[in-house]
Amino acid sequence: MNQTEKALSLAAEIGGKNGLNCIAELDPTAADQARVLDESDDGNLPLRGVPILVKDNIDVEGLHTTAGSLALEDNLALSDAPVISNLRRNGAVILGKTNMTEFANYVTQGMPGGYSSRGGQVLHAVNPELDVSGSSSGSAVAVAAGIVPMAVGTDTSHSITACSMFNGICGLKPPVGALSAEGIIPIARTLDSAGAMARNFSDTLKLYSAMRDKPLPELKPKETSQLCIAVNRANESGFPADRQHFIRLLPERLKKAGAVIEDVIQMPPPELVTIMRWEFRPMLESYLANSTASRKTLAEIVEYYESHPDTMMKYEDSYLRAARDETPGGLQGEPYLKALEIRKETIVRVTAEIGAYDAVLMAGPTSIMHFCGLPSVTVAAPVKTDAGVNQAVILYGCDECRLYEAALSVEREMSR
Repeated sequence: MNQTEKALSLAAEIGGKNGLNCIAELDPTAADQARVLDESDDGNLPLRGVPILVKDNIDVEGLHTTAGSLALEDNLALSDAPVISNLRRNGAVILGKTNMTEFANYVTQGMPGGYSSRGGQVLHAVNPELDVSGSSSGSAVAVAAGIVPMAVGTDTSHSITACSMFNGICGLKPPVGALSAEGIIPIARTLDSAGAMARNFSDTLKLYSAMRDKPLPELKPKETSQLCIAVNRANESGFPADRQHFIRLLPERLKKAGAVIEDVIQMPPPELVTIMRWEFRPMLESYLANSTASRKTLAEIVEYYESHPDTMMKYEDSYLRAARDETPGGLQGEPYLKALEIRKETIVRVTAEIGAYDAVLMAGPTSIMHFCGLPSVTVAAPVKTDAGVNQAVILYGCDECRLYEAALSVEREMSR
């Protein structure tokens, strides 16, 4: 049994609606893809034969791209998004699509992570009572459950990084713009990026490298004694007590091993919400204009929600309505343009504050890295939370390669 056959078996056994409900749709050609690769004599493909699952807001030729919404259930992708084309070029087998929080958690406040009208509720691999977070919920659960070794997600503000943390795996959101956004249903292109998820950080880097137009350079963990890390103390009481304890101990361990550890305060910026609200409608409609979806406008989508209350309005649609009704002037609206100006100023300030560090450890919830478009990663360790999930931390930085090498070092230290 090859990797793909094993993954297909596990997807059917534990990934469907009678199990973890993390699978949205399987590609009927997956076994054929694997067979072709098995028969190939090209030994230089970095992901040769590796089965990959893809979040359901990313185009995969021949499969539906719905962002978890029944309003887009007729949207059949006619071609691969560039990040998927790159994965195929590097030997990956695209196994299928994963369930996600509907519209990447941009339907309404209070929608549970992992819920969608199309897919239902994704369940946590460790305990169905635990929060799977979102919006890359199905991708994270599929990796955590061992259905696939790697999966693709997207991230606007912690949809990969926090989702990976809650599920005890590794995740990577690259700098915004490092990967093509074409063929991906957006929230806000200023903030969005596709990214990678896997059980260890080396595999996460391997997947991300294969998603790029050009591979990453060779990356190796730095010596701990050479690390220079800041700890962002913003909102540090915002995590559960056991996670707070783990995060407090980690800098101490790193410092004892010779790393330089210093503190910063970088709070979450309120303007991030403004950018999402003003960009959502025009950028969604730009994607829909070139899709096979019958509904091409946000107004049509909102009308569908509100005319099908039994299936679409379980948690209301306040974000969708606000993006439709409360964005006068669109991408020329004064609040939006002001938010972009504040973002420019914030990027200058934040990069000046942390430019000397290899990485910044997030001690409490903040979205500053996403607002600034900086790379961020989640690193997990085989140390359990009180709920039995692998402990994990989120790091961000200015220079992605420095960040990734620091993350490899932190992963090594966390695993000792």
